[in-house]
Amino acid sequence: MRFISFALLASSLFVHASDELSDLLLQKGISFATASNDEYPNITSPYNLRFDIQPAVVTVPRNSLQVSEVVKIGAQLNYNIVARSGGHSYIANGLGGKNGSIVVDLREFKEVQVNSDNGTACVGTGNRLGDIALGLGASGRAIPHGTCPYVGIGGHASYGGYGFTSRMWGLTLDHIASLEVVLGNGSIVTASHDQHPDLFWAMRGAGGSFGITTSIELRTEPVPSSGLVFTYQWTLNITNAVQALNEFQTFCQSDIPPEFGPMLFFFPGAPKGSVLFGLTGGWYGDTQNLNSTLDPFLNKMPTPTNVIFQNGTFVESLQYPGDGFIFNLNTTLAPDTNDTFYAKSIMTPANQTVPKSAWEGLMSYLANDGNETSLSWAVEIEVYGGSNSAINAVPLDDTAFAHRGSLFTFQLYVSSPNGKTPYPQEAFDFTDGLANSITSNSPPDWNYGTYPNYIDDRLPDWQQRYYGPHYKQLQAIKTAVDPSNIFDFPTSIELSQ
Repeated sequence: MRFISFALLASSLFVHASDELSDLLLQKGISFATASNDEYPNITSPYNLRFDIQPAVVTVPRNSLQVSEVVKIGAQLNYNIVARSGGHSYIANGLGGKNGSIVVDLREFKEVQVNSDNGTACVGTGNRLGDIALGLGASGRAIPHGTCPYVGIGGHASYGGYGFTSRMWGLTLDHIASLEVVLGNGSIVTASHDQHPDLFWAMRGAGGSFGITTSIELRTEPVPSSGLVFTYQWTLNITNAVQALNEFQTFCQSDIPPEFGPMLFFFPGAPKGSVLFGLTGGWYGDTQNLNSTLDPFLNKMPTPTNVIFQNGTFVESLQYPGDGFIFNLNTTLAPDTNDTFYAKSIMTPANQTVPKSAWEGLMSYLANDGNETSLSWAVEIEVYGGSNSAINAVPLDDTAFAHRGSLFTFQLYVSSPNGKTPYPQEAFDFTDGLANSITSNSPPDWNYGTYPNYIDDRLPDWQQRYYGPHYKQLQAIKTAVDPSNIFDFPTSIELSQ
């Protein structure tokens, strides 16, 4: 009998339904893996090994019609259904986020086709970002997206999509012209400004809760003539690091050009009481103007201990995530990697600057507690705002993405020792302490948000932090298009009460 390994996790009815599920999938000619298949452990391995999720079945449909059949079968048998594009959900939502869901693995949806007449591209949601960069780049086109080539476009575009070009071009979801979506009743619809506009609005910010996107029509940009990724590094004590952060915040609030995409990063410093303070990012204008752009900040800083410039074509620059690393954009040439980690995020409002007390709290925590722990940790501060930001130029209510007024996005990322399981309680405590070092030293009315692509399974007020004033509208649309809550997973949009 299939799913015998689930006997301890489910009732006999569940086991019986699993057999019926398998039979119906076989009748429709849909490829799938269950717990009785040899490939099941590999196909259900999460990106974040902190999770051990057991889906009822992982389906691998070949086209939208087969996705529709999977959804109809799942709805008939009362299963929850989730889509998996690249599988990089921080909390394994692409595997259901909990046991017993049907996974629709979109790996067969690999189309990347550019329309030379209008510059749009049709992209299958089984593509990783590296594949898309190469496919679009071959036609001299590009979109804004993140730096990790293995991230799937489906989730990335559903909840944001930030990268070094985002201040110049916006988020990935800002470039969506239309989507092909399979709804909970199995119907296949096109969502755009003109067709199913409420669904189109919701899919750009909270897509996984409403349907399965099989392809995306994207408005692309002509590639810049060149791309340069820069990295500066300093080892600073707490006082100097706080001063540097204040200077950087002032710098980002000045007239910085859109082709400038900066980010700060922090790692353990040596000796104790110091941090490795890094500035990295992308530059997509005339290379002769980079120095004059950076000088107002660099002139306030000591001489860096390390400087790296990685210059080349725009597509070549996408191989460089900063700090001297080099990625291969062709994701078929090397396997993806796993980690065991917990992450939190904080998106700071541009109209409420981060107070000096918060910088002091964070730097003190990193320089002292961060140097005593055996955990691996990194902190990023991504620049969303500043003058000329294409992210914040989009009106708040144009999409479901709720953070158009942010200056910075903090990502607080903590791995277990050597990235191995199990994930210790000490690591949760350390990550919570990181976040608290910022929020507890900020005004009580500080209206910060959190970034849904850095999804957090321990965030108590996630509805407000991720979706802000848009949550009730998202609930209404969810109730209208998925009244049976087929697409249910941890942190999915809830039905209206």
